[in-house]
Amino acid sequence: MNYTHYDYLDLAPGASTARIEAAYAQVLQRFQFGHTDAGQDLSGLVRMIHSAYRVLSDPEARRAYDEQLAHEAALADAELKALLDAQAHRLPRYAQDVPAALRVVANQLAA
Repeated sequence: MNYTHYDYLDLAPGASTARIEAAYAQVLQRFQFGHTDAGQDLSGLVRMIHSAYRVLSDPEARRAYDEQLAHEAALADAELKALLDAQAHRLPRYAQDVPAALRVVANQLAA
């Protein structure tokens, strides 16, 4: 799964600048020591949080980032639509479209 800068700061995409500041402080406080109790190194996560804050706190960088996200979402939607359209013609829509042998087996299993 790909995470966005909004995910790292636990924000909705339309968040205000004040909300971004508050979320950044809250998330950093959660990871202030850089390690979990289990001894896991969280420095990579903390770097991603700093990077997310840097992008989202700068209005021009945030606008460019939002445009990039919108473009990626449009590409993913188009890819999914093409995949679903390609599969739609292969699936039988009605029971009459299913081969007779499969209908017989299905009826026997249902009985």
